[in-house]
Order: sequence, then C-alpha cells, then structure tokens
Amino acid sequence: MTATVDPTSASPNGVAPPGSVAGARLRPAAAPSADDPGTHYRSRPVPRSWGWTTPGGGRAANVEGGVLYQGTTQQVCGLFPFAVSSGAATPGVPIGRHMHTAEPIGLDPSEWLREGLVSNTGMWIQGQPGIGKSTIVKRLMVGLVSFGFSAVVPGDVKGEYTALVDHLGGRVWRIGRGLHSLNPLDAGPLRSALAQSSGQERARLEETIRARRLSLLEALVVIVRRSEIAVTERRLLDVALDLAVSADPTGEPTIPDVVRVLTNPPAELLSIAACETETMFRRDARDLLNTLGLLCAGAIRGIFDRRSSVEADIDTPALSLDISALDDDDDEVVAAAMLSSWAWAAAVIDGSAALGRRRNIFRVQDELWRALRVAPGLVERSDRVTRLGRHRGEISAQVTHSLDDLEALPTEADRAKARGMASRNGVMVLGGMADKELDGIRRIAPLTAQESGMVRSWAAPPTWVSGTAHPGRGKYLIKSGERMGLPVAMSLVPTERQLYDTDQAWRRATP
Repeated sequence: MTATVDPTSASPNGVAPPGSVAGARLRPAAAPSADDPGTHYRSRPVPRSWGWTTPGGGRAANVEGGVLYQGTTQQVCGLFPFAVSSGAATPGVPIGRHMHTAEPIGLDPSEWLREGLVSNTGMWIQGQPGIGKSTIVKRLMVGLVSFGFSAVVPGDVKGEYTALVDHLGGRVWRIGRGLHSLNPLDAGPLRSALAQSSGQERARLEETIRARRLSLLEALVVIVRRSEIAVTERRLLDVALDLAVSADPTGEPTIPDVVRVLTNPPAELLSIAACETETMFRRDARDLLNTLGLLCAGAIRGIFDRRSSVEADIDTPALSLDISALDDDDDEVVAAAMLSSWAWAAAVIDGSAALGRRRNIFRVQDELWRALRVAPGLVERSDRVTRLGRHRGEISAQVTHSLDDLEALPTEADRAKARGMASRNGVMVLGGMADKELDGIRRIAPLTAQESGMVRSWAAPPTWVSGTAHPGRGKYLIKSGERMGLPVAMSLVPTERQLYDTDQAWRRATP
C-alpha cells in the first residue's frame, strides 16, 4: 500500500526551521476502485484530498482521519517538507499554550538562567496598548510570588498593580500631595543594615548609600532644569550632601537640609566655588540653589521635601509605590517621582540582602521612558540609581509600548544607551505591533519573516465588525537569542479577569 501525506497538516507559514520537530499526518491511500477506467483520466474535477482517478493515484471515496507522526526535519523533510516547528516544555510560571503544538509553556527567567537557556534575567515586554502587556506581567507576578519571590513595583504611574498587590497580601504606599511622602535621600532598609555592620562591610554600605543619594540628587536637578549639571555644581552637591548627613542626628537628611548648607556655605564650599564671601557664593550658585528650591517650593512641593512616611517591609510578598495621584502633573513631577521610587526600591532590595534576609525579587518598571525622556543624561543616572551595589537574584521586567520612546530621548547618546539597555535583556516578550515597530525590534533581536508576519497579524482587528475579539489579545511571542520564538496564547480564569482588568473606566454601568 502506498502512503500519501495530508497537506492540511502543514503549518500556517508552510516552512519549518532546521532542527525543529515535524508534524505530518500520513494517510493510507486506497487502491483504485473497480469501476476506474484504467489509465483513462476523468475530465470531471475531483477534490485532491480524494486522490486522482488513475491506478496508484490514491482515489478513495472516504478519507479517514490521519495519524500524527513526529520527528526531526532531518528525518522527515524528504517525506514531507512542510514541517511544523515544535514548542518547548519550558519550566516556570504557566503562561499559556504553544499556538502551533498546544504544548504548555512556562516562563521564569531565573529558572531559565539556571538551566542555561538565557544569560541574564532581564525581560523586555513590548506591544500595542490593550493587547495584554500588563496581563502577562501580572500573571508572572502571581506565579513568582507563589514560588517565593517578592514583587516590587516602584513607581506605578497608573495604579494598575494596586489591586493585585493588595490581593497578594502585600503593601501599597500611595505617594502624592496629602498622601504619603518619599524622601529621595532616605536610605530605607540600608540604614538598619548599616547599624548592624562593621569594618569593611560598613564602609561598603556607607559608600553605596552615599553614591545612590548623590546620583539621585543630581538626577532631580537635571529633571527640574531640563539640562545637564555643571562640574562645579556636582562638587558642591557632593560636599553639601556630606555636610547635611553629618549635621543630621538620624543620618537621614532631606533636600531642604542640603539647601540650608548651600545657603550658609562653610569655607570648604567657598573654596570649591572660588568665592571669597558668602554673597559671592550665593550669586554664583544661584541657579543650583533655585533648582533645589523648586524641589521644595515648586510643583513638587510636599512630596519630596519631607521625611519619608513610607516604611519598607522586606518580608512582604509584594510592595508597590503607587504614584497615580501625580499622573496628571507635569512630566518633571512624574519623572522625579519615578526616579525617587526606583531608588527607594533599590535600597529595599539591597537592604534585605545586607540584613541576611535575601529573597529573590521580581521588579516591574512600567511606563519606563516617561521618566527618561524629560532631560538629557537620565538614562545613565537612572541605571546608576537602580543598579549601584545591587545584589543578584532579581528578575526585572521593563514594559513599553513602542521603541519610538527611545527616539524621544533628548540626545543620541541617551538613545544609544537605551537601545543597549533593551538589547541586553535575556528575554523579549512581543505583543501585536505594526511594521514600523517590527523594524525597530529587528535591529536589536533577530526575527524570521514568519515571526514578523505573525506578530503583525496580531496588531489590529481584521474587520470593522463590532463585538469581535481583538486578534492580538493575550497572544505573545517569547524570544531569547537566536532561537525560534515561542508563540503563546494565554487564557485567564475569572479571578484574573477581574484583577488584571485595565479597562474598568470604560465598562458600561449596569442599573
């Protein structure tokens, strides 16, 4: 008996990469029927799945269901070249099923790192608004917390993680006028670690705290000024910060404390500014003084000019700094809040490790570029604030709508550093996006034509008929290095639909 291959079992793109697993349905072909007129071909067209009406042509009145056989393309490609690439039973938080093979797919960059699948645990998540970027992040958060991680959401601009953090038994601090305040110079749990340390470890922690405070103070000056800070001003901030720390009995100065030191400069500051009198100093340093003054008396007044009213509980399963009360403020207010929140969260992570209570961290940075586009140099400074002295054991998820956000950064140097930051992530999760966005992705990660076509097809509804589901909702392509991507479709249980819903403002009110 001869055998034919069912061409309907081919993949949608019809092509499989070398080394993938082939899926082909093989059917036993029926012998020619008794009434078949030998070699005579009938002129009437016959469906190809029934074969041809010729001896050995596989003509059959009934076609039974095929049987799925799997093998490598090296084994099967000669028999059936239209192979279907396999999925991967990857360990981690269950994300969904492979869209071609229906295999369950898990995602956990820390486990992938242990198994040698990735070189780092950074995640880059990108896609059009409304396709479910925050949904996959929240699914990961729930799963990783169940695995023993602590989730940290520093600077939740829209407040969309608040309900989930509360549900997980975590702590949400709401930052804003009339709400909680956050002192940018607060060392957080590092202060307790410093009190319990001695010798070289104490010196290391002191330098870590000092460097992070100085970097954040410089960043806030750049945000308010929207331009770079001069070398002399950096030296003045450096010394003024040290003097403010030594003058405060708690070792926790605020920005007004730094302003007071600069307003009444000691001889050391006069020497740095090359001024003979305090009057000359205040005149030469007036731009710096006025910039710091805006942090205390301008649009940001009452938020970052007081001691922190938030406390870090390093044993909580989830922690969020909700800054949604500032979402309608100017860009510099939001940027200052985001950078201050990132620095505070980094201190929480470092403090837990320094106290010997290390826990793996899942850190979410959503709306990332809203803070970095305000002024030049913030890409490097934000990296310094969040990474300086940071211990390993952290999964970071950076979420954005578009790589056009990179082009909105002020200088080419900032744009180059940001592109490097995106490309260095070990895992890339792509949702539906247009051709223009895919061109940018291809510059930092390899995409096949079939992968690009699939992601493009998720970008917009195919028709104008209302009531149909968006084709890209809950669909993701997980990429890492040169491997073929994993196309995954996620489904949610009712509780998740309620907790992860970011469209509640548009729900119709029910009577």
